[in-house]
Amino acid sequence: MFCKDLIYSYKDKEDIQIYNVDKEVMSKFNSISDDMLKQITNVTFPNEYYLENRKHYRIKAILDSYNFINKEISKELEVLKSFNPSMLYFSLLALWFKELNKESKSKEYIYFTIYPYSHVYDEFLVGIKNEDFKQLNISMIELAERIIYKLDRYSFK
Repeated sequence: MFCKDLIYSYKDKEDIQIYNVDKEVMSKFNSISDDMLKQITNVTFPNEYYLENRKHYRIKAILDSYNFINKEISKELEVLKSFNPSMLYFSLLALWFKELNKESKSKEYIYFTIYPYSHVYDEFLVGIKNEDFKQLNISMIELAERIIYKLDRYSFK
């Protein structure tokens, strides 16, 4: 749910332009975001559903996770000052589903485990010529690791 909101809030914005990234790279980021958003939207409810059912224990856990991620990322971004939302949400999802093997019985798990992560990482790390942008993407992966590992250790009881 957090990644869906992150994609919506930055979808098709040209903020990455400050790194002089060519239009082809921007187009690839946007294309991946569109694919991810479509899949996330297929397996999640509209936000109103979560708010209307916030007292249900599962929904409460989802909202608590959302708030935890939001708070932790906000703290981290105060220090970083700039970020690439596409690489951030992608890394968050990759860590949760692929690295930690979470939600292994869910529909989301199937999609996110067969998604070609190596292609994306190669494309946006190895294939990037602008060293500042490459470093930004690496910092997004590191940020996602810190947040997801904290979330994995966090108790919602």
